[in-house]
Formats: sequence, structure tokens, C-alpha cells
Amino acid sequence: MNDKSGATRRTVLTGVTGLAAAATIPLVAATASAGDGFSAVDQPRVYSCDEWGARPPNGTPVIVQSRPNKIIVHHTAFPNTTDYSLDYAFQNSRDIQDLHMDDNGWSDSGQHFTNSRGGFLTEGRRGSLDALLGGTTMIQGAHCVGQNSQAIGIENDGSYHLGAPVPAAQWDSLVQFCAFICRQYGVPAEEIHGHKDFNSTLCPGGLWDRLPELRAAVAGLLG
Repeated sequence: MNDKSGATRRTVLTGVTGLAAAATIPLVAATASAGDGFSAVDQPRVYSCDEWGARPPNGTPVIVQSRPNKIIVHHTAFPNTTDYSLDYAFQNSRDIQDLHMDDNGWSDSGQHFTNSRGGFLTEGRRGSLDALLGGTTMIQGAHCVGQNSQAIGIENDGSYHLGAPVPAAQWDSLVQFCAFICRQYGVPAEEIHGHKDFNSTLCPGGLWDRLPELRAAVAGLLG
């Protein structure tokens, strides 16, 4: 990830463990109306920066006055926790923000959104959720060099470069959320990519191998 022009991938946090808990994908009642040739897609529940206790950014988020043209999938490279709770998802979002701001020196979390191993979605860089719901602008991110003003970055918590499986709740959440983003911004399903498609990195690990499956599942939801 990179806040401006160039930086290395985030370092790994260690010692994050917990108790396993069942999780489902939370949905809100609102449904996007059909547009851009896509079917309506249910809006997933995305917890805002204020809800998970984000710090204020160091500066004003940059609003890009155009829609993104792609989605880029990441993994955090954090330990594969078995704590699938909402509380852990919130703590994970705070840990990412602390790392990005304090260690990397960035203005805020680099990614636009985070998907926990329990399938809970949180806003990453402040302003990203409002922009997504508006459907016409985006917040400039700091997740992929050369793509930060044209791609929505989704962090999936976990280390998937070592062959670990992606929890079903996290996968289902990623499919649903990618479909909603594509619907809101008019992004075709084939424009879902992995970080390593653009930068020299192992990210997003095994999720990169599953991108064809992800694109197909999203295309199915988009009709």
C-alpha cells in the first residue's frame, strides 16, 4: 500500500487470537435500484468509521470527482484469527488504522473498506462509505500504487499467502459487497483484480487464485 506514490507492503501484526464464533452477513433493508444494466443488489451492512471508533485522519480526505473503474482485493497479512466477532472486526480496523498512520505515516487507513474473517464489513478511509452510497465520486485511497484514484480497495483480514482457507462468511461477504460496489459505480465484474496484478507483492495470496470464481459469483448477482 502507498499513501502518495510509493511504499512497501504493511508489516504483519502478531499474537492476534480468539474464540471461534458463528457469523452471518449482516444486511440492511435498503436495496439499490437497477442501473448501469445491472440487477438490483442488496446493500450489505457496512459499519462506518465512527461506529468502530476510528481516529480522525491527518488531513482532509481527497474526493475524486469520478467513479472508480475497478475493485482491488487485498489481504491484511495479519494472523488468521478464529475470533469471528463484531468486536474483533472493530479492533482489527483500529489496528490497521494505527499501523497505517503511526508506522507507515499515512493520513488514514489506506484501504476503502475492510472485510473481517467473520464477514463483517467496516469503512476504512473516512468518507468512503458516503461516496459509495452516493455512487458518483470516490475517496482517494492508499492501497495500490498507481491505482489509488481509480480503484476501490478491499482489505480481507487474514494471511492467505500461506495456503490458509478463506472462511465461508468472509467469502460470502466479499461476493455480496463486490456486487454492491459494482452496482453502485457501474463497474463490470471482470474489473475485480488483486493487488499483485499491479504491484510486486504476494497480496492477496490465495484470494488471487480465486478471482475468477469471485468474478463469476459477482456477475451472477449482477444478472
